[in-house]
Amino acid sequence: MKAYKELCHLFFHPLYRTAFAFIRSKESAEEIVSDVFIKLWQMRARIAEIDNLRVYLYTVTKNLSLKYITRQYKNPVTSLDAIPFEINVAFGTPEELCISADIVKRIQAAINELPPKCRIILQLVKEDGLRYKEVAAILHISELTVRNQLAIAVKKLGQSLPAYLQSSINNLRLAHK
Repeated sequence: MKAYKELCHLFFHPLYRTAFAFIRSKESAEEIVSDVFIKLWQMRARIAEIDNLRVYLYTVTKNLSLKYITRQYKNPVTSLDAIPFEINVAFGTPEELCISADIVKRIQAAINELPPKCRIILQLVKEDGLRYKEVAAILHISELTVRNQLAIAVKKLGQSLPAYLQSSINNLRLAHK
């Protein structure tokens, strides 16, 4: 039971972010992650058969998210809790602490504009720290597709952000003179 609680604590937020990246609903993403852990508890006797628990949990999260999307498509309901994709920002140096909240909002908006597959792969690799091989296994795609989709995401972010970031950096420099 203690190990199960530790797994829940360790994986809840990363799995929540993954579910949310698919379905864009806070409450539904929480329900999906709860269902993932219920499935894990129900199969606890066979847990040793799982080669990579992390990949298994992400795969179940993805599958339940896709089932949710399918159900929503068949029975559409307008979601009132749609919020933008959130990124975790942790800065280390004092210079990095000067980055304004507006820049973070712009980055989040740019991430939200990415195609769904790019956005999900970016989140799994950059936010959750999964390896290309793990992401490929979770999404049932090749590692090359993961690499290419990540390159597309980075390129699109690079195209949509530099002008604003350059003006913000100049504004920060002027403010410190």
